[in-house]
Amino acid sequence: MGDILPFKRPEKKKPRKGLCQHDVHKWVVCKDKEFDVKAGKLVTVYRCERCGKQKVKSH
Repeated sequence: MGDILPFKRPEKKKPRKGLCQHDVHKWVVCKDKEFDVKAGKLVTVYRCERCGKQKVKSH
């Protein structure tokens, strides 16, 4: 008979870098881009300090 291999449980998926669980981010205003040329509007770019995710809000 062949060798019996032990069963391994799969590990749970973790958010990137193990931070910002349940979409609780630490948003900081990023001053790199303040004007959207295509739309012709002022925009505010927010970047999460911990995981680096970005969101854009136009005015």
